[in-house]
Amino acid sequence: MKAKSIGLIGFGVVAGFAASLQVTALAQRGGDLQPLPLDEIRQLADVYGLIKTDYVEPVEDKKLLSQAIAGMVASLDPHSAYLDKKSYREMQDSMQGRFVGLGIEVAMEDGYVKIITPMEGSPAFRAGIKAGDVITRIDNVPVKGMSLDEAIKRMRGEPKSKVALTIARKGDDQPWVLPLTREEIRVQSVKAKMVEPGYAWLRISQFQENTLPDMVKQVNALYAQDPKLKGLVLDLRNDPGGLLPGAIGVSAAFLAGDKKIVSTSGQLPDSNQVFYGRREFYAARASGDPLARLPAALKTVPVIVLVNGGSASASEIVAGALQDYKRATILGTQTFGKGSVQTLRPLTSDTAVKLTTARYFTPNGRAIQAKGIVPDVMVDETADGDGLNASRIRESDLVKHLANGSEKETTPAVKTPDAIDAEHATRAAAARNRKPLDFGSKDDFQLQQALNRFKGLPVKLSAAEPRAGKPEPKALVKPDTRPAEINKSERK
Repeated sequence: MKAKSIGLIGFGVVAGFAASLQVTALAQRGGDLQPLPLDEIRQLADVYGLIKTDYVEPVEDKKLLSQAIAGMVASLDPHSAYLDKKSYREMQDSMQGRFVGLGIEVAMEDGYVKIITPMEGSPAFRAGIKAGDVITRIDNVPVKGMSLDEAIKRMRGEPKSKVALTIARKGDDQPWVLPLTREEIRVQSVKAKMVEPGYAWLRISQFQENTLPDMVKQVNALYAQDPKLKGLVLDLRNDPGGLLPGAIGVSAAFLAGDKKIVSTSGQLPDSNQVFYGRREFYAARASGDPLARLPAALKTVPVIVLVNGGSASASEIVAGALQDYKRATILGTQTFGKGSVQTLRPLTSDTAVKLTTARYFTPNGRAIQAKGIVPDVMVDETADGDGLNASRIRESDLVKHLANGSEKETTPAVKTPDAIDAEHATRAAAARNRKPLDFGSKDDFQLQQALNRFKGLPVKLSAAEPRAGKPEPKALVKPDTRPAEINKSERK
C-alpha cells in the first residue's frame, strides 16, 4: 500500500498524519557526494529519448522531468515527496492552518484510495466518511489504475466546487455515491473547556505556527474559571503532527526545567540534534517567550494524555516526552508510529523536495518510527470494543515504511485472501453505522475513562495488546483506585 499526505484535501502534509518540517536551503556538499552511476544515467537518458521519439503523442519535457523527479523521491518512503508549484504553496498554507479541500487523509491500497482518517469538522467528516472507507470512483471516473497523485488532483478544486466520491465500505452490499462540496478549511489548532468541576480538557488537533499562543490563551481561560484544577486532559487523538517547535513548546509547558524533549539521528551532521524545552527551540528569535504567560500551576497539575492510532509525529513527540519523564499518564490506543523527520529542500523559488532525513527519539532514546507510543493505560476508543482503532492504518502498514532503526523488525506472516476478507469484515462490522467521535463530549468514552482515572474510579481497559513489542507491565494498566491527592504528589 502506497501512502501519501494530501495536505489540500486532507488536514496535514503527512500521510497519515503531518510531520515536523525543518526548512533549509538546498546544500551543495561537494566532496560528500558519491560519483554518479553513469550506466544508470545513460539508461534514464535512453528511456527519455524513447518516450520523446516513439510515444504515441508528444510529451512536454517539463512533464517528463517533473514526473521522473516525483517518482524517484516517492520511491524512498511514504513521506518523501516532490512538491510542484501548487503543492508547495498549499503545503505552506496547510502549516498555517488553512487549505481548500474535503478534509481527508488517504493511502493507496490494491489500486484504490483508502481513507486513513477524516478531519474533524470537515466536509468529509460531516458527511459520515470513516477510516477504512475506500474511494472507487471520483466524479464517476474509476480510481483503479490511477496513481495516488492523479486521484488527489481530481479531488482538489476551488472553494464551493463539487465532487462526487463513490464509497465502498466493507460489510455494505453496494458502493454508494457521496456528493461533497470543497471548502476552505481553517483548522482550529487548540480547543479547551471545563468538562467537570475541577477537570479541564485541552485539545490540540494539529501543531501549527499559532499553536503555542493559542494554547496559552486557552489554558489561561481555564485557570480563570478554576484556579485550583484537580486534573487536565491533554487530547492528542487524531492529531497528525505538524511543526516541531509547537511540539517542543507544548512539552515544555508541562515540564519543569529545560529538559530534553526529543532527539534526531540521520546521515548528515545537522540531522543529529537534541532539542530542549528552551525558548530558542520553540519560539522565533525576534519574539518573546510565549510560554512565559502560562500559570505556574500547569507544571504540577495532574495530566492524562489521550492518544489513538491517528496520533502521529509531533503529537507522538509530546506523548513520548511526557511519558518518559512520568509527567503524565498516557491513555488510549497505540499511536501511528510516524517517527521520521522531513526536511524541506527548496529547488526553485516555488518548488521543493520534502525528504526524510532523520528519525525521532524520545528523551529516553526510544525510537518512535514504525512503533509509536504504547499507552500506560490501554483503553479502546468506544465502550463496545476496538472497532474504530482496528480499522486504522498505521505507519508499519505502509509499503516502504522506514524501519524503526533501534529494534529488529520481523517480517509479518503472509495472510491468505480469506483471512484478509474475514479481518475486513470484522473491522467493518464494528465500525459500520457508528457516528463520528465527538471529542470532548459526554459521549467521549476515552475522556470519561480519563476522568475516572483522575477520581480513582474503575477504568474499562482494552483487551488488545500493542501491535509491536511487549505489553506494558500490568502495574501500569490497572485501574487507579487511590485518592487523587496521592496521584498528584507522585507527579511532582
